[in-house]
Amino acid sequence: MTLRLLPASLERCFDRPGLLAISSGTMVALSFPNSGLSFLAWIALLPLLTALEGTDLRTAFRLGFTCGLVAYAGILYWINVVITYYGNLPWAASIPLYLTLVAWLGLFYGLATLVSRAGEQIGIKSAFSLPVAWVAGDLLRSFLMTGSPWAMLGHSQYRTLPLIQIADICGVFGLTLLIVLANVVLYRALRAVSGAGVPYPVKSALVLLVLFIATLFYGFNRLNSPETATTPLRIALIQGNIPQDVKWSPSFQEKTIAVYERLTREAAKGGVDLVVWPESAVPFFFQDKTPQAERIRNLARELSTSMIIGSPASELRSGKQVYLNSAFMISPSGEVTGRSDKLHLVPFGEYVPLGRYFPFVGKLVVGIGDFVPGLRAVPLQAGSTKIGTLICAEAVFPELARAYVNNGARILANITNDAWFGRSSAPYQHLSIAAFRAVETRTPLVRAANTGVTAIVDQNGHINTMTGLFTEGFRIGEVRPGSGNSIYLKIGDAGAWLCVFLTAGIVGLTVVRLKRLKAEG
Repeated sequence: MTLRLLPASLERCFDRPGLLAISSGTMVALSFPNSGLSFLAWIALLPLLTALEGTDLRTAFRLGFTCGLVAYAGILYWINVVITYYGNLPWAASIPLYLTLVAWLGLFYGLATLVSRAGEQIGIKSAFSLPVAWVAGDLLRSFLMTGSPWAMLGHSQYRTLPLIQIADICGVFGLTLLIVLANVVLYRALRAVSGAGVPYPVKSALVLLVLFIATLFYGFNRLNSPETATTPLRIALIQGNIPQDVKWSPSFQEKTIAVYERLTREAAKGGVDLVVWPESAVPFFFQDKTPQAERIRNLARELSTSMIIGSPASELRSGKQVYLNSAFMISPSGEVTGRSDKLHLVPFGEYVPLGRYFPFVGKLVVGIGDFVPGLRAVPLQAGSTKIGTLICAEAVFPELARAYVNNGARILANITNDAWFGRSSAPYQHLSIAAFRAVETRTPLVRAANTGVTAIVDQNGHINTMTGLFTEGFRIGEVRPGSGNSIYLKIGDAGAWLCVFLTAGIVGLTVVRLKRLKAEG
C-alpha cells in the first residue's frame, strides 16, 4: 500500500514535467525588474517546452498554468504588502486574494500552451501556434475583468532600446511574439542537436532570423533618427515622499503643502516652463476656494510657471455629487486652465466593484470615497504644448496614451503615488511598462511619483534621469515635444487582434478535426 502524502493534483505539480514548468515560471519572474536578468526571457520557456513534448491537452494546460502561476506569484508578491499593510487585512485574507489574481493571469499561459498542443495535433507547428496564442492571451487579459496588462514578456526588455522600437508599430505585443518564437526555435534546435530524431527547425529559424534582424535594423534606424524640430520645455518633477499612512490626514495638510512649496522653489531657481506634482499631491479639493488652494495658485504666479497638480475633484452628474481622481493645470498667472480626470480606475483601490451589493467591502487605500471615471481624454495646455496626463496605473494601458496623443498631446505626464507598493520591485515594474507608452506614441513621458520612481523618458524609451525610492527631491530636464506620429497610433493593437483571430481559427480547426476523428472511430 502506498502512503499518499499529497493530493494527486498537487503531486503532479512536483513530478518532472511540473518541476520543469516551475523552472520556467521562475525564470520568467526573474526577467522582470528589479532583478536585472532580462535576458532570461529569451530562454525562460525552454523547460516548459521540454515538459510539453508529447503531452495530452489537459496536461498541456496544466503545465502552462503552473508556469504562469509561478511567474506571477513571483512578479506580484508585493500585492500582499498592499493588502496587509495599507489595506489592513490579515494574511488569511491577503493570500487567497493574491492567489486568485495570479491564478487568473496564469490561466492565459495555460490557454496558450493548450492551443499550441492542440495545433500540433492537427499539424500546425508550435513555432506558429505558441507565439500567436501567447499574444492573443496577453491582449485578452489586458481588458477582461477590468484589464490587467501588467508584466507582459515584452516589458522585460524595456532597457534594450534597439529591440523595443518596434513598439511604435505593434506595441509591446510584437516584442512578446518575438521572444516566444525565439524560445520555441531555440528549443527545437537543441532537440535536433541532441540527436532526438527531431528535424532542424530551418524554416522557423529563418523566419526568426529575418524578424530579429529587421527588428534591430528598424530599432537602430529609429534611434539614430533626428529629434523632432520642436522647442523643448524645461520641466521640473517633484517627489514629495509623503508617507501613505498620513497622506490623507487633515492635520498633515500644512506639512504636505510646505514640502511641495519648498521643493518646487528649489527646482525652479533656474527657471522652468512646467512643474509637475504627483497624483493626489494635494490631499484636499483644490477646486474649492480655500486658503491652501490659493497658496498653490500664488506659487505658480510667483515662479511664473505652469503647474500640473494631482488632486481629487467633484462634480454633479445626473443630480448626484461624484468624486474623481484628477489633475489640474495652473497657468503662470495662477488661473486653473484645465482639468484631466482619471479614466481607468483601480478596483478596490479607487472604487469597490458591485459595491451596492457588497456594502461591507471597503477600499484598500485610504481616501475620500469611491471615485468615478472621467468621461474623455482631455489634454492639458502648457503654453503652446498639450500634455496628456496618465494618472497612476493608467500608464499601463496603451489605449489611454494613444487617446491623449491622438487628441493632440505631445508630452505624456504620468503622475502617480506608488507609496502603497512599499520598498518592492513594483515601482520599477510600473516604470518599465510606462516607458513603452513613450515609444508606442513617439511622445516623451515625464513621471512624477510621490515616493518614486520619478523619471524622464524620451520618445525612444530612454530613461534620462530617475530618482530612488522613498527619497525627497526633484528631477529637472529639457523635454522636446514628440512628433505624435507612429503607425501604432493609427492601427493600435490590430496585430494582436489578428493573433486572437488566428488562435480562434486554430481552436476551430482542432474541434472540427477531433469531431471528424471521433466520427470515423
